[in-house]
Amino acid sequence: MELYDPQKIALTKYLFFTGKGGVGKTTSACATAVNLAESGNKVILISTDPASNLQDVFLTKLTNVPKVISEIPNLKVANFDPVSASNDYKESIIGPYRGVLPDSALKNMEEQLSGSCTVEIASFNEFAGFLTNKEIENEFDYVIFDTAPTGHTLRMLALPSAWTNYLDENQTGASCLGQLSGLGDKKESYEKAVNTLSDSKLTTLMLVTRPQQAAITETERASKELSELGINNQKLIINGILTQSDDELSKVIFKQQEDDLKQLPKALSQIEQLFVPLRPYNVTGLDKLRILLNTVQPQITEIDSEIKEYPELSTVINDFIKSGKKIIFTMGKGGVGKTTIAIKVAKALQEQGKKVHLATTDPANHLNLYLGDMPGLSLSHIDEEKELREYKEEVLNKARETMSGDDLDYVKEDLESPCTQEIAVFRAFSEIVEKADDEIVVIDTAPTGHTLLLLESTQSYAKEVERTSGEVPKSIQKLLPRLQNPNETEVLMVTLPETTPVYESMRLADDLDRANIAHTWWLVNQSMSATRTSNEVLKARSSNEVEWIDKVAELSNNHYAVAKWQADFEK
Repeated sequence: MELYDPQKIALTKYLFFTGKGGVGKTTSACATAVNLAESGNKVILISTDPASNLQDVFLTKLTNVPKVISEIPNLKVANFDPVSASNDYKESIIGPYRGVLPDSALKNMEEQLSGSCTVEIASFNEFAGFLTNKEIENEFDYVIFDTAPTGHTLRMLALPSAWTNYLDENQTGASCLGQLSGLGDKKESYEKAVNTLSDSKLTTLMLVTRPQQAAITETERASKELSELGINNQKLIINGILTQSDDELSKVIFKQQEDDLKQLPKALSQIEQLFVPLRPYNVTGLDKLRILLNTVQPQITEIDSEIKEYPELSTVINDFIKSGKKIIFTMGKGGVGKTTIAIKVAKALQEQGKKVHLATTDPANHLNLYLGDMPGLSLSHIDEEKELREYKEEVLNKARETMSGDDLDYVKEDLESPCTQEIAVFRAFSEIVEKADDEIVVIDTAPTGHTLLLLESTQSYAKEVERTSGEVPKSIQKLLPRLQNPNETEVLMVTLPETTPVYESMRLADDLDRANIAHTWWLVNQSMSATRTSNEVLKARSSNEVEWIDKVAELSNNHYAVAKWQADFEK
């Protein structure tokens, strides 16, 4: 593994930086752009990451119109807001029907178009414009994208039925792909964009990860999905490697990253691997971007070692007990530690004499490993793969009765969307939630607000169950009203003290608000600032967390807690 230096590796004209949220995609893309531009190349950098902090990195206001960075004349930067773009796109589809269709139908359409898939399509729309623009091709030596389209989006766009009237005729229930309505005029542009992506002479996929198992697993999935679509020119950037260990905490981190990298999946071990060391500073401003990829780094300045006192998880748990909550979800993006926090909450409630049931989608043996001997604590393990497999088969069996060929392929791709997995485990969740009649139920990983609203607005799931079993189980009938009862249900928002996880949690909070589901409490997990590390790099990093912990305090109206960093935490 060698240090990542854009000057020393083979790069194509188009560079896509992709990876799990919070791994450093934006930082890596920006540093690469600055490095190449200052070496005499004409470069344009485009971000369509909904959680992008591109404006903070360059310390200048950015829009979807490429802007010259005054200190680097060879560099132009554009920052698209895919959420706004997707809202505009939704309105372009729904607007003509206002005053024509009933409100219930408009609500259904709006929720169909409110998921992450719609944002991906809005992002790809921007990608396609740059990938197929002759003026861009002629003007720039390098076109760099922060955040690449997923394999799911690319497969979907390649299907003939995506460009037919399939969606207008679809009577099988909710679809995550409703956002393709009205895109017929984009077909040629999208085809050219997809072809450019798969041309290894033109495009390189820069897979960014951290030296941690959860991020590596997600990167392997993305690599495999995109390889299957012919996007094989890939490089792996392992960001944030701690290169020195001199106290107890740094030695634990050093050993953990070493172990995780030794077990690098075969697919990733076969592509070129590059690394960026963990730096002691936040990468904002050109001065930091210019030095990030340098071998020689400035000396670390003395950091104020004062440790702030923050509320602990026990504060949150005491409130759960006092308010009599019966259903508690730990919710957050992958990698923030939902499972560990769910276990801690369940154990603490049981120690207070409460009867508790803990449910998770993680393998049951992992729970047993972390729980130890906890007599009286009942467990449920939702086998996500099994639930997903069974749900897909039910839908496909029904589709086969009336469809074949391209239309059936389209349904199959629809079932690969992120929403499908949430809907698939919905049945299992509904049965577990029913246990709250006589015990406190703690659930690790919950359906998002969008999924719940999608199910509510279309009633598709209830119809599917009714069609396959003849009746709608009471557990499902009661579930949504129960989740929307703030006296009974609470979502504990779990995040990390970093830019992207906080912004992603804010979007989750918006989803829950739309679904009318209470989420009073936030937990900032894996905080370095809550430790007493003496390692210079880690101490400097911990000082950078303060602004994000303060941000969570503001977002939660001071209903928050902070948990210090610990090794081997689960997803």
